[in-house]
Amino acid sequence: MAADLTATQALGLWHRVSLEQVKRDERDLTLRQLSILLHIYLVPPPHTVRGLAATLAVTKPVVTRALDTMGALGLVDRVRDERDRRNVVIKRTVAGALYLENLGDLIIRESRRTAAA
Repeated sequence: MAADLTATQALGLWHRVSLEQVKRDERDLTLRQLSILLHIYLVPPPHTVRGLAATLAVTKPVVTRALDTMGALGLVDRVRDERDRRNVVIKRTVAGALYLENLGDLIIRESRRTAAA
């Protein structure tokens, strides 16, 4: 399904989705945190702090801070790699999957409203 949106319509969609997320959920993720979360759930694992930092072109401490926040919210878990104890592997959680499923549903709902307008 291809959506033919103007730039203004696309921004309006993003605006409505963002507003609904803020209104309905106490978890207020930054764009960087959301990008990391989406990467963890949409790109096949394994995911490491080092790999995420390279993908986002940021430092490892930046990724670590984002993971600290998302870990406290139960959206991801971190475990030591048993093969290489220096690496930390980021794991998906049920709460994280539900968060993104709800976000996806919200995007679909709002995009249908945009198409109907």
